[in-house]
Amino acid sequence: MAYQAGRQRSQPRPVPESPEAQAYLQDYASLLDAVPFPSVVFDHRWDVVLSNAAFQTLFGGVGPHPTAMPGDNFLRFVLFHPDAATVLGEHEASWCLPMLAHFAAAVERDGQDRGLQSIRRDIAQDPIMEAAYRHGLPHWIRAVGQDAVEHDGAVRPLIHPDPRWGRTDCRIVDETPKNLRDMGYTRMTLVLRETRRGAQPPRRIARTRLGGTHLRVV
Repeated sequence: MAYQAGRQRSQPRPVPESPEAQAYLQDYASLLDAVPFPSVVFDHRWDVVLSNAAFQTLFGGVGPHPTAMPGDNFLRFVLFHPDAATVLGEHEASWCLPMLAHFAAAVERDGQDRGLQSIRRDIAQDPIMEAAYRHGLPHWIRAVGQDAVEHDGAVRPLIHPDPRWGRTDCRIVDETPKNLRDMGYTRMTLVLRETRRGAQPPRRIARTRLGGTHLRVV
């Protein structure tokens, strides 16, 4: 499972150089795969370093995409994959806008990072997403407050392909140990909750000609 070898990636996967760090990640991969809930480790660009079998099952039904597969870059998946809304419930308000807020903070910290610049260019190529990023996002943050931007502890809707879960909620838990944090990595686990009763179907998402998504909630 470590580094999810065996599938073509659009960009090289981030791997630490030191043998000690690589050995730690190999052992951490074994720990991750023992977790029953979807769990993923990514770097400051949201490039995925590790993910467990439950994460791969959750997103196993999404179609191919050259740059936005969930096992490659989670931010790109949320923002640009046309199938994202089939797994991430209330896709715009619950996932896109919080991720855009985290991306904006990352750009403010390290605007010269080439990976972040590449994502920024792709946002700019979609006029509606660009408007959401530049104008709608600040308005949304003022309206909902900073707490809505935070991932850790947030409860967000999911549509799980396993009918035993179906349309449900997950609590996002940031459980990054010091060694991962020192490598510049973050671990995020989606703790699935019991299936919601009487849930409404997901709202339709407008798609661009390139297969992206338009944000409407800002």
